[in-house]
Amino acid sequence: MSTIRVGIVGLGANTRLRHVPGLRACGDVDIVAVCNRRAESTAAAAQEFEIPRTYQRWQDLVADPEIDAVVIGTWPYLHCPITLAALAAGKHVLTEARMARNADEAHQMLRASQRAKGLVTQIVPSPLGFRAHAVVKELLADGFLGQLREVVVLGTNNALADSHMPLYWRQSAEYSGLNALALGILHETLVRWVPDPVRVLAQTHMFTPERLDVETADMAEVGTPDSVHVLTTLPGGARGVYHLSGAIHHGPNMQIHLYGRHGTLKYEFLPEDRLLGAAEGEKELHEIAVPPEKAGQWRVEEEFIQAIRGEREVELTDFATGVRYMEFTEAVARSARTGKAVELPLGA
Repeated sequence: MSTIRVGIVGLGANTRLRHVPGLRACGDVDIVAVCNRRAESTAAAAQEFEIPRTYQRWQDLVADPEIDAVVIGTWPYLHCPITLAALAAGKHVLTEARMARNADEAHQMLRASQRAKGLVTQIVPSPLGFRAHAVVKELLADGFLGQLREVVVLGTNNALADSHMPLYWRQSAEYSGLNALALGILHETLVRWVPDPVRVLAQTHMFTPERLDVETADMAEVGTPDSVHVLTTLPGGARGVYHLSGAIHHGPNMQIHLYGRHGTLKYEFLPEDRLLGAAEGEKELHEIAVPPEKAGQWRVEEEFIQAIRGEREVELTDFATGVRYMEFTEAVARSARTGKAVELPLGA
């Protein structure tokens, strides 16, 4: 395949920031079509980025025989139907995270990708932890932690603290599904380094159950929680604690702690990206240097195109990995609803 022709459904903020420049930095890639939610938005995006073809319906873009790959930049409610249609039409797929609204949709997408032999499917990965990923993997492989004992996942802010703020699309169960705050993005990062949990016990809460929907000018039910607390059990007996909130002030920013028999790693993603650690016997944590040659960076679009050309396989993030984090997200929601622990993988 000489020139890869890409169509974009949902050319929004992240697509503008990441995917368009990332694709255009690849050789022999043309962005040939675009479709947004509204016709005026589609026209504006086409003009801004000099995209030759526009569509009023994503179904027509996906069916275009002159498109080789589809980039899905929409909200999660469309990730499954567009993926299924694109694969059925013989297109490669790069879809924005979260993978889908729930585990059932994620499994549908995985099954369709497994049937679509020769087509590349990729989910835009969590960007957290890219810089020090290789160093963390090396430290774990070298036994820096020893036996893993505890995991702590933190991510709080005050974005939802004001009850008068209008409803954001991420708070809509229709558009976002079971995705809750930064739970998925942090969990996806965590399981690059440690095993998936086998048991989940969770509680969630909405401090502001209704907010103004600016599109309808009516009060609407909030469909995702403002606060999430999760206890997990990992293979081998390690325990995990998650604290996610959008409704508190001066809480901890996004970070992951790994506590082992012989050492500790603490990765702070915000406000700075830095890795801290200490071995048994050391008095305090110290910053762990990331050599330039080992520092990871955003290369998502390049990896997608390389996978299409057969030069590499998708690592971050393939559909099988997406199903795992969607099952975790669903397990959290089920546990919070019933007050009971949920075993993973679902149905096992």
